Amino acid sequence: MRIGLTIPSFKWPGGPGHISEHLARIAGTADQVGLASLWVMDHFFQARNNGRPEDPMLDGYAALSFAAAHTSQISLGTLCTGVTYRHPGLLGKLITSLDVLSKGRTYLGIGAAWYEEEHAGLGVPFPPLAERFERLEETLQIILKMFSDDQTPHVGNHYRLDRPLNSPLPLGRVDADRAHPPILIGGSGERKTLRLVAQYGDACNLFDTPDLPRKLAVLRDHCASLGRPYAAIEKTALTNFPWKADPRNDMKSAVAHVTRLAEWGIGHVIVAMPGIQRPEALSALSKVAEEVADILPQEH
Repeated sequence: MRIGLTIPSFKWPGGPGHISEHLARIAGTADQVGLASLWVMDHFFQARNNGRPEDPMLDGYAALSFAAAHTSQISLGTLCTGVTYRHPGLLGKLITSLDVLSKGRTYLGIGAAWYEEEHAGLGVPFPPLAERFERLEETLQIILKMFSDDQTPHVGNHYRLDRPLNSPLPLGRVDADRAHPPILIGGSGERKTLRLVAQYGDACNLFDTPDLPRKLAVLRDHCASLGRPYAAIEKTALTNFPWKADPRNDMKSAVAHVTRLAEWGIGHVIVAMPGIQRPEALSALSKVAEEVADILPQEH
């Protein structure tokens, strides 16, 4: 089992003038204690389930580039980049640049986008849901073309790229024998999202809810219908640990929580937790990671 950390908020003690030192310390500590991955949201405004739109929110890739400079081992990604945020050609260039600068430690986390308020606020077009999924699939096709050094034109329903040149190419992932950053598709929609995971994705990201086993079963069915090995897809889940004020007091519950997810088929748990700027929080999370390192996800 792999344990990752997500940073859902940049509202930390000291205000904006201290964000950089907190982020450097969190990323560096997560790297040093051996966590598998570090994630940030890719939003223009803070999401309302995490605070107010007016709360501090950094550009996701600027934050990850900063984190890359303060780490050496941990994987880096967004949960998740909305397909509406950037033209796919620019996104392909952006994720490749981060991959090269981090020496192959990047995930491309991507989804159909949902936060209409931030789009309207900054004047970014927010098409209807059906069109956003069309754009998501076309973006995945373009990104994979760019990762593979295929420079033939792309002429689609929403995008035209006359020459999708991408130099340098991504460094690839030696640990996964993959020639490009793994593509993680976020969302749990059974008809569209999980079908896109089966067809184009290297990983899925699901919420830790009681229907998670059913979502994985749907993903397995999509893989079977497309002739894609279900085992080839990394199954990740976003969760909150059942910790109160001090995470050191509830280690057994956290380990049991991860064990349950492994029994459902999850192999990479991404944790959102309060107080991550406090050293004891990441220390406790690293101990959980050590406890569950040998647990393997069960295939159903």
